[in-house]
Amino acid sequence: MSDELLDLDYKPHMPPKTDYGIGIVGCGGIVQYAVLPTYKKHGLNVLACHDINHATAESVAAEFDIPNVYENLEELLANPAIEIVEISVPPRYQLEIARTCIAAGKHLLCQKPLADTLPHAAEIVRLAREGSVKLAVNQQLRWGQGLRAAKTLIRKGWIGQVVDASIQVSVNTPWQMWPWLAISPRLEVQYHSIHYIDAMRSILGDPIWITSRHARNPLQGEIVGETKTITVMDYDTDLQVLIADNHYNHSDDYFAVFRFIGTEGHITGTLGAMYNYPDGRPDTLQWSSTRYYPEKRFEAKLEGKWIPDAFIGPTASLMQAIQ
Repeated sequence: MSDELLDLDYKPHMPPKTDYGIGIVGCGGIVQYAVLPTYKKHGLNVLACHDINHATAESVAAEFDIPNVYENLEELLANPAIEIVEISVPPRYQLEIARTCIAAGKHLLCQKPLADTLPHAAEIVRLAREGSVKLAVNQQLRWGQGLRAAKTLIRKGWIGQVVDASIQVSVNTPWQMWPWLAISPRLEVQYHSIHYIDAMRSILGDPIWITSRHARNPLQGEIVGETKTITVMDYDTDLQVLIADNHYNHSDDYFAVFRFIGTEGHITGTLGAMYNYPDGRPDTLQWSSTRYYPEKRFEAKLEGKWIPDAFIGPTASLMQAIQ
């Protein structure tokens, strides 16, 4: 059996240079349980952090051996050794922080979503382009182990032409982890299913048509935005993609599954992070093919988890772009 065919190539590739000085703006939960653990694992050069709650920044710096804690953004940007600023704040604050960082000549890794309105997102892109700095968005599920491996299988022709794809999630999301999201008028797609849409685009390319239907759940109480959505993406090849997400499944029948059906095979798997967020478990992956080894059904044991391991992907790609 060909080793090349079975090489799933699902781990992010690190660029030749990885010692860029990094400054962190915003030291909340995603930085603590996802960003900094994976940066520490890969030996990245985190030089400083800043948060509007200075005590939080000091605590994070102590836990992750960050040498500098700054009282304000301007102090952080004045450090000439900092080349990349990672912004991890709610999107309504991202434009003004990005504007200041770009004016200081820093490359940016912004949290998703890039902004809470399209004009603000376009403005960040314009500023980065005119300021000649590199800009990336922390869309890390495209680097998730299961979907990344599925992309490799599709690229190698295991399932032929993809004709149908889906991500279906029904879980009980702990929205209390993000109190600031409770007042957002747009919630599920902009802050969650955006991962699935981006991952599908990274695997299958851009659709020619997309629609998304949003609903609230009677159990969500004072949370303003939608928590139950169905999104459909259509392609000019007659490929259709379904993304269905429900965040108030109070039963014990959780699921977070992805599927790709092709003319010569199929791929199925699970998104392990969603079964016990944020701790999660490794993704799973199974596939079969009528083109390669039609008598066999394959199952891969994938190393790592979406959180925190996939978070190195956007950072590595930004560093590669800088080089």
